[in-house]
Amino acid sequence: MAEPELVDVVVLGLGVGGEEVAGRLAEAGLTVVGVERNLVGGECPYWGCIPSKMMIRAANAIAEARRVDGLAGTVQVRPDWAPVAKRIRDEATDHWDDRVAVQRFTGKGGRFVRGSGRLDGPGRVRVGDQVFQARHGIVLGTGTRPSVPPIDGLVDTPYWTNREAIEVEELPESLLVLGGGAIGLELAQVFARFGVRVTVVEATDRVLAVEEPEASEVAAAALRADGVEIHTGVKAARVEHGAGRFTLRGTGGEEFTADQLLVVTGRRAHLDELGLDTVGVDASRRYLPVDDRLHVTDDIWAVGDVTGEGAFTHIAMYQASIVVADVLDHMRRADGGADASGTASVVGGAVGAASSLAATGSSGAAGSVPRADYRALPRVTFTDPEIGAVGLTEQQARERGINVQVGFTQLSSSTRGWIHKTDHGGFIKLVADADQGVLIGATSVGPAGGEVLSGLVVAVHGAVPLAQLRHMIYAYPTFHRAVAEALRDLGS
Repeated sequence: MAEPELVDVVVLGLGVGGEEVAGRLAEAGLTVVGVERNLVGGECPYWGCIPSKMMIRAANAIAEARRVDGLAGTVQVRPDWAPVAKRIRDEATDHWDDRVAVQRFTGKGGRFVRGSGRLDGPGRVRVGDQVFQARHGIVLGTGTRPSVPPIDGLVDTPYWTNREAIEVEELPESLLVLGGGAIGLELAQVFARFGVRVTVVEATDRVLAVEEPEASEVAAAALRADGVEIHTGVKAARVEHGAGRFTLRGTGGEEFTADQLLVVTGRRAHLDELGLDTVGVDASRRYLPVDDRLHVTDDIWAVGDVTGEGAFTHIAMYQASIVVADVLDHMRRADGGADASGTASVVGGAVGAASSLAATGSSGAAGSVPRADYRALPRVTFTDPEIGAVGLTEQQARERGINVQVGFTQLSSSTRGWIHKTDHGGFIKLVADADQGVLIGATSVGPAGGEVLSGLVVAVHGAVPLAQLRHMIYAYPTFHRAVAEALRDLGS
């Protein structure tokens, strides 16, 4: 058995959150080992946010060109997927090569190990024949993988996940999308705008079921306007593949066929691969439970999708800041000095840096470490129109017994909406706690729905009194000025 190598911190999984934690701790002078079996940076830069938004940008350009008719003349549009696929390969993913990301981490002083790591007892991580003993803790950032639903016949077919959809160089003539969440709708609209016949099949009674019903209606109408067929309330029973075609059969006798099948029905962490039993942690859950400082145990932290707090890059980065501050504070409190053995010395004055960084934290309050607070969690579905949301939906608020007030306005009734010809049903919806007099949720749907959301996130996060929001000056003519109209409706 290999003799453990003593280091300060081991970060197992270098997705967005893990890479951020590992890099910042290395910059602070700690001896940090970062372990990743796939690509450093994780899903977002290679198969998620970055390449998918390149696809969406291209598809939106096609749609916007077609809107010239009636506004500025006439145009003819001929979609071509080749430049999109090339841009994803050349600009976004380096042909799915992470050398730049690895060098970014090692350039900060970190040590990179390629391989599948797992816990091997308290403070210990094994990667193949190498064993590392972490003096100050272990951070788990192992992410999630697509969750494959238990549909008869599915595993024996060459179905797509988001990865194959992102990597595609030649588009199919027709596509079945199983799953009507954000990823499914974004990709469905992209492919439809490039001429693919797309059908979306969703098990619940509406697409985007986690958002406001009004947002679901707008999204469904927008996709149908792009030629997408949407079928809700359909539970898949069986998938067959033959002669280059997929057939999906529903429990109610429904039948759908297409050249390709994209399965986007959620993701899950694979905790059984992490050796959690060696540190007394239950691995049977869907996600890894953490406290408000991202602790799994006293000296194990988790960050990113594996925590189940939302599969968003911005959550992973937010959590990473908390973990960095807490690890440094943990280190300062543990010994406040260099390793006496010299085996894993904290170089470059890291103890002093740790004391300084941890003492201030992101809150700026001396002696404090920031705590995770997801009340104002923002999320954006990058369909056209964009659907931005923060905090609670109306239904969630009512289920919690809150005295709810709702304000609503159509974007088309605003001056900017009228100028822009927003005939897609965009809107602003506000959800307030009437007793507290503050916003607890909001949805912004429109051409810049995600950008308009920013002010609403501040309002929810900062618990800005409604009276103060009503007394603000909203620039004219902007999309965000519609917030003032929704506030007026809220008080009526």
